[in-house]
Amino acid sequence: MQDWNHSVDIPFAVDFTHRLRFTTDVFGRNENVLLDLFERADAQPVRVQFWLDQEVAEARPDLAKKLRDFGACHSTLMRPSGNVQIVPGGEVVKNDIHILERMLKVMHHADLDRRSYVIAIGGGAVLDAVGFAAAIAHRGIRLIRLPTTTLAQADSGIGVKNSVNLFQKKNWIGTFAVPWGVINDTDMLATLPDREFVCGLSEAVKVALLKDARFFDRICSNAERIRNRDMVAAAPVIAESARQHLLHITRGGDPFESLEARPLDFGHWSAHKLEVLSDFNLRHGEAVAIGVAVDTVYSSLVYGLAEAAAERVLCCLTELGMHLDHPAIHERQALFAGLEEFRQHLGGRLTLTMLSDIGDPLDVHEVDRDRMCEAMDYVAGFARRSRPRVTE
Repeated sequence: MQDWNHSVDIPFAVDFTHRLRFTTDVFGRNENVLLDLFERADAQPVRVQFWLDQEVAEARPDLAKKLRDFGACHSTLMRPSGNVQIVPGGEVVKNDIHILERMLKVMHHADLDRRSYVIAIGGGAVLDAVGFAAAIAHRGIRLIRLPTTTLAQADSGIGVKNSVNLFQKKNWIGTFAVPWGVINDTDMLATLPDREFVCGLSEAVKVALLKDARFFDRICSNAERIRNRDMVAAAPVIAESARQHLLHITRGGDPFESLEARPLDFGHWSAHKLEVLSDFNLRHGEAVAIGVAVDTVYSSLVYGLAEAAAERVLCCLTELGMHLDHPAIHERQALFAGLEEFRQHLGGRLTLTMLSDIGDPLDVHEVDRDRMCEAMDYVAGFARRSRPRVTE
């Protein structure tokens, strides 16, 4: 009689290609940047569905028509499936599970299949939510992202994560899915409000602190020009931030975050909770700026980061136009609950990234709450002494 008590373990790897493009005027003179991403079978037009952030649609009332005209002009290459779909921008789109249900119904009604293309145009929240719907429909419809905020172009639009919020927790339901393509079009930033433009750069500061001291130096040197929306200074910083995030995802050895550490979430354990405690009045980038500031100061108190380096980080964030204080940072009991939520989100033991030097991160597994409160108090005090010039 055969013994069925045995095991078969076969490790395997799956090849992915992450296609990141930088351009201007993607629906005009540089339209081939998008068209070249379409992969046709049997020379038939590909089926395409556009999803547009409502805030972007209101800021650019010509854009929906431009998308319709784009589809009509290239009917031999693509076949738009239904109208341009408009969805709420910001965390609203991630906080209402019924919007997700509507997305799935629209995709189903249009008969999209796994070789169709969902093109999401908007800020990070819209890219997250539309991307999640595309990832679970047919176990994955091809997603092309066109980020329209500095935050999404510098960070979230590059990633392989899609999600919506549930149970009053950020990104509680979601997937890992590599986008078919990401197009960073600098023209898409033209109508972005100053507040949104500024706060998105917190993720560039974050990745520079983790990866590249010289990149951080460059951000500091150009902070005033960036705050004033000088694209000669800002565009290279956004592009380098995107490149650094992409390199970490594709070469860091943990694209789907199955290990303990999650370096790109430096400063995020508190940032995610700050957003919730502020009822999402704090933008994600603003919350990240505070979280990065707090963990940087904590690193100087506990892990040997030079005090001058920590001070420089706070000055850089402030000079970029970010305010590093908010009433939510003083709700300590509720804020520290974010540590457990962060641990659950990662799985396993609590693992946070801190800094021993600029460009030299380290993983830690416990938090001295008294010193963390000291760091929060220091950051809040610094903010009161050094108010930024751009807050709204």
